[in-house]
Amino acid sequence: MRLIVTEQSVEVRLARWEKALGLMRDLTIAREDISEVEVVQDPVREAMRAGMKVGLRLPWLLFVARTIRLDQLFLVRRKVPGLSFAVRNHGALKRVLVSTNQAEELSRRLQSS
Repeated sequence: MRLIVTEQSVEVRLARWEKALGLMRDLTIAREDISEVEVVQDPVREAMRAGMKVGLRLPWLLFVARTIRLDQLFLVRRKVPGLSFAVRNHGALKRVLVSTNQAEELSRRLQSS
């Protein structure tokens, strides 16, 4: 998974295996549709608290999944901080949580715009 932040959008690009096993596709969200940006130190724990999920779930290790209602997306790994943000105008999707070693830096960038 790669997270690309530009002036216009945030892109989440998945590897083929993540697309297949996580039952999802790449995601592009306009920057103006993103709010409530925060860093999550233990994103796997957060994903496990969110209830039932569709996709790849390896508890305490890896989640490439969405909630049953499709309102939350999790692309998280153990021991890698997460970047969480709310989403508007993207169908049922309301929140995204992705693991990235650059969570702090990306959080600052997204909050400053």
